[in-house]
Amino acid sequence: MGHIYLRGSIYWIKYYRNGRPYQESTKSEKETDAKRLLKEREGEIAKGEVPGIHFDHIRFEEIAEGYLTDYRVNKRKSLKKGEQYIEHLKKSFEGFRVVNITTDRIKSHIDHRIEEGLANATINRELSALKRMFSLASECTPKKVRDIPHIPMLKESNVRKGFFEYDQFIAVREALPEYLKPIVTLAYHTGWRKGEVLNLTWDKVDMKQRTIRLDPGETKNDEARNAYMTDELFREMQGVFSQRRLGCPYVFHHAGQPIRKFEKAWNAACKATGLKGKLFHDFRRTAARNMVRSGIPERVAMTITGHKTRSVFDRYNIVSDQDLKEAANFHRVSKWLQNGYN
Repeated sequence: MGHIYLRGSIYWIKYYRNGRPYQESTKSEKETDAKRLLKEREGEIAKGEVPGIHFDHIRFEEIAEGYLTDYRVNKRKSLKKGEQYIEHLKKSFEGFRVVNITTDRIKSHIDHRIEEGLANATINRELSALKRMFSLASECTPKKVRDIPHIPMLKESNVRKGFFEYDQFIAVREALPEYLKPIVTLAYHTGWRKGEVLNLTWDKVDMKQRTIRLDPGETKNDEARNAYMTDELFREMQGVFSQRRLGCPYVFHHAGQPIRKFEKAWNAACKATGLKGKLFHDFRRTAARNMVRSGIPERVAMTITGHKTRSVFDRYNIVSDQDLKEAANFHRVSKWLQNGYN
């Protein structure tokens, strides 16, 4: 059984769990507070729970390291982003005991980040990282946190509006240097990410079967992916294949060297064609929309573009002004037919 004792004017309690003694300050000069805390701790032990004093010793840095360890063990590609999230969270929580990271303190962090001019989406990524830290800590044996605080998320616009109409794609492609034109053609037709396109090697291309594949580990979601070339893409790839450079495994290269960045050429092409502000990532949204509009089942389109969840794919499958015009024309024609061609 535990007992209460004084150290100076402060009451302390002592209790046992699995034969191990625990001593804990009540931080109070009231005996009633000591009795209440002792009863609470003995109740926790009777239920087989870890005493609350264990959680008082866990600090932010410990659960943050657990978060990074999970990234490393699972070889997540976004480890650097995870490290960046922690650096920003440290500004608000470094040295904090986890039990003191309350909803109110989290809201203070949010207010501070808003004052710094951060977008809601950026702040939400940090909050998601904090949620993941608490979740992993609660899964440890023994647990490192007893309760996960409510972490409010900010409202953000999930609808991505950037995309290319076909004539815009052609205009930008023609304004780019020759060695970049096949890159944007592949992105336009497949919706693959820039890194997936730039890292493509010839062993993944089958010109006879007109297929291109990405193996597990080469994609963001670590899932293999295959795409059949459209006629336009096949013609472009034929040109690239005819100029294939021996000794260079990459499909797309510049003078035999792999292409890593081309922002300067991209921005110049967009500016020259009156499309300043367009992103390479807009091809991803464009491909998703085009596939659905052409009648390809959504599940198949998601497989080609590499969208793992339906919610993300839905944000890309957007409607353009041209879609609305076509819908309006269809409505007028239907009404005309219903009125007997009058």
